[in-house]
Amino acid sequence: MTMRELLQGKTDCTCGKAHPCPIESVVIGKDAFDALGRLAKGYSHILLVADTNTYAVAGDKTVAALGDRVERKQIFRRQGLLIPNEEAIAEIEASLTEQTDLIVGVGSGVINDLCKHVSFKHSLPYFIVATAPSMDGYASVGAALLLDGLKVTLNAAVPRAILADTAVLANAPVEVIQAGYGDIIGKYSCLNDWRLAALVNGEYICDFVVSETYAQVEKTVALAEGIKARSPEAIGALMEALVAVGILMAYVGNSRPASGSEHHLSHYFEIVGILRNEPYLSHGIDVCHSAVLTAALRHGLAALESIDGLTSHHNPSVYQEDIRRIYGAIAEEIFALQDKLGWYRADRVSLYKEKWQDIRALLADSPTAEEMRALCARVGLSHEDFLAFYDEGKRRDSLLYAKDLKDRYSVLWLHYDLFSKKA
Repeated sequence: MTMRELLQGKTDCTCGKAHPCPIESVVIGKDAFDALGRLAKGYSHILLVADTNTYAVAGDKTVAALGDRVERKQIFRRQGLLIPNEEAIAEIEASLTEQTDLIVGVGSGVINDLCKHVSFKHSLPYFIVATAPSMDGYASVGAALLLDGLKVTLNAAVPRAILADTAVLANAPVEVIQAGYGDIIGKYSCLNDWRLAALVNGEYICDFVVSETYAQVEKTVALAEGIKARSPEAIGALMEALVAVGILMAYVGNSRPASGSEHHLSHYFEIVGILRNEPYLSHGIDVCHSAVLTAALRHGLAALESIDGLTSHHNPSVYQEDIRRIYGAIAEEIFALQDKLGWYRADRVSLYKEKWQDIRALLADSPTAEEMRALCARVGLSHEDFLAFYDEGKRRDSLLYAKDLKDRYSVLWLHYDLFSKKA
């Protein structure tokens, strides 16, 4: 489907659900700033939100397009990364006035999530002026935040308008362009997880959304060389794919089309890095490399002709010790989440045995780890560098316990159920 078609929504889906799209406008191209002034014509008390880096890239052009309708600016000045936590949310809220009628974010992932959350909380519309093709959350309904030290995705509203100047996008740092590509490539992993959850847990799935998401992935793969070369046309197409996937998430009301085990691993590396004051890679780059790890899990499991002799390896005492060792200060929140879900009390191994041949076939219907490595390399990402960045122990822990950060079934649960440590 074209962007125009996606924005119109889909009312006749074979999954039985209507898929409305509340986003009014998406403008990706050389005329994005011209369109911004026109789209914001009905607003007169605008709060502009950016950080020092994103403002330097597109802040002046945004203000020039909006004129004196910009009532206030909230520009984050941080040493190091801006974290989407309670402090940052409070700073935006302190900049709101009783007259504020629109929030305009200038930035990418963190700025978008913060504006999305605050606009939803205060029933205000928001626009996002994208500064990098770095992630697929521009059009999604979820806001990824770090609250009480835990990575959470809260329901929020989508932006009224998404605007992206391709000249700005093409000049973004190479690592954020790679991150956007990586976020799209990770869909090979999450779509297989979604299908696995439907097979194992009977979870709702929309074949149309799965097919459309795959189409965006294939389009992006075909453009890899142009993306690496920073071709404005290829970068614009990457941005369209990122926005399209966000719209497809909005279609189903959650992030299933775009986030699975590979995202859980990425969140693990980020949260553990923050907790331990250790470095971590950007989200999309972690997603791309993590999809290599999950591909290896899938094909390793698919190679098992039978699991008749296996039983659940879950050991509560080992599990609790490991969670406390890995997550420290937020261990109790993780215990509470998993206790609420009750998944550790379920007997999935018996179900796996009943459906094992179907599970094997599904797992095998995905790229291999070698194929995923090659996809990373097409935009200059070295998987060997990733393996050197995160040591073997951290990667091993991630494959067992990244799943505990979320309330979503994936291949990580299948791997844990069959191969976690007994003692």
